[in-house]
Amino acid sequence: MTGQDPMSAVQIDTTRPHPARMYDWYLGGKDNYPVDEEMGRQMLTLDPRVPVMARVNRAFMHRTTRWLARNGVRQFLDIGTGIPTEPNLHQVAQETAPGARVVYCDNDPIVLAHAAALLRGSDEGATEYLQADVRDPDAILEGARKVLDFTRPVALSLIALLHFVSDEDGAHDLVRRLLAELPSGSYLVMTHATADFTPEESKAATEKMRAAGVTLALRSREEFSRFFDGLDLVEPGVQVPHHWHPELGEPVPGQDDGVIPGYGAVGRKA
Repeated sequence: MTGQDPMSAVQIDTTRPHPARMYDWYLGGKDNYPVDEEMGRQMLTLDPRVPVMARVNRAFMHRTTRWLARNGVRQFLDIGTGIPTEPNLHQVAQETAPGARVVYCDNDPIVLAHAAALLRGSDEGATEYLQADVRDPDAILEGARKVLDFTRPVALSLIALLHFVSDEDGAHDLVRRLLAELPSGSYLVMTHATADFTPEESKAATEKMRAAGVTLALRSREEFSRFFDGLDLVEPGVQVPHHWHPELGEPVPGQDDGVIPGYGAVGRKA
């Protein structure tokens, strides 16, 4: 260690909000900027339960990772990692399977500055971090191949990510491209925000985010389910996230005090 501030090694755009930093603010983290907090507070005026939704997504990731590890999955590709908030995916996976191998990927350079926290895994397993965008699947796959064995099942984790990718950017095609490289027995794990339950608030949120330069593509249950076309859905299928195997984790305080406007699911590639 040289004592250099890791933040000085990366270029961070603080002129507009970034979803990873807003997510960090919702979770009570310190790795965000005034522009992220300002937009976060605007979102709270539309729905004060946004921080609960963020925690529900994290809890879904914990439960699905636990389920996958207990069912023999030993490799994970987590795109849209976000700023580290313990326990991270590799910690959950390696608690069950110490030899699990995890590749994290995010497009926000602030996550790179904290990558060391992500890379402290078990001695038996492996963790690596890539700075790349989900819109560049070839770069992600190239980097992931250096750590993961693509002849063995991989869990592709896209938690609270694809609602920031528009149809114009080919969100469904990007997922298909990533899955095409993964072998039989691999899994797709996703959560996604929706306007199905809160149409007026969601419309206002989409407009506010667009004005700040952030895409928010809220999709219906049908549109979300299309990501799993050709996959075998793990029971109980497409659900509001906290209803997916709740027995595998602790409930998030406040999760039942109103609607959680999102969906979650896990699907297996035959």
